[in-house]
Amino acid sequence: MISELVLATANGGKVRELQALLAGHDYHVRTQAEFACPEVPETGLSFVENALIKARNAARHCGLPAIADDSGLACDALNGAPGIYSARYAGDHATDTQNLLYLLQAMKRVPEVARTCRYVCVIAYLAHADDQLPVLAQGIWEGRVTTAPCGTGGFGYDPIFFVPTDGCTAAELAASRKEVLSHRGQALRELIARLPRGRDT
Repeated sequence: MISELVLATANGGKVRELQALLAGHDYHVRTQAEFACPEVPETGLSFVENALIKARNAARHCGLPAIADDSGLACDALNGAPGIYSARYAGDHATDTQNLLYLLQAMKRVPEVARTCRYVCVIAYLAHADDQLPVLAQGIWEGRVTTAPCGTGGFGYDPIFFVPTDGCTAAELAASRKEVLSHRGQALRELIARLPRGRDT
């Protein structure tokens, strides 16, 4: 049985990644844009809180089960920044390029040994807007911040996220390889495995 669900994001890159990751599973994936669903302010103080805020908003406006992720890049040298503010690190309406350049400037004097970071993703699933038992999953992808962008694939901070296991940035990875390694791929695979069979979706 194929179930409909809505992805609670307006980020085109996230939509593409999540749709690809859900392909082959029994879900018909729709986006909140199809329902003219308004975006909701991300007022949470953690990835978990923001994922739940977005999923609940989408479920309420779209009338479907909702999946929302909150993700970001956490840099050790910056005490976890930009973290939950990754999408607006350089300002509320900053582009991906502006954000990553702002981060490079913030880490300009950080030595190579201290440029460790990780991508973090928390995904929340709500069966309906008032669901009091959400399903949560988390993925963490370790890496390092480069000193300059490299690669044209992916989105967000991918051009400056060096992947030690593959010797390149996330922006240089093939999409299929990124799907295997990424924080979002890890979280979504965990989420799918944890969704109770037969749950009314």
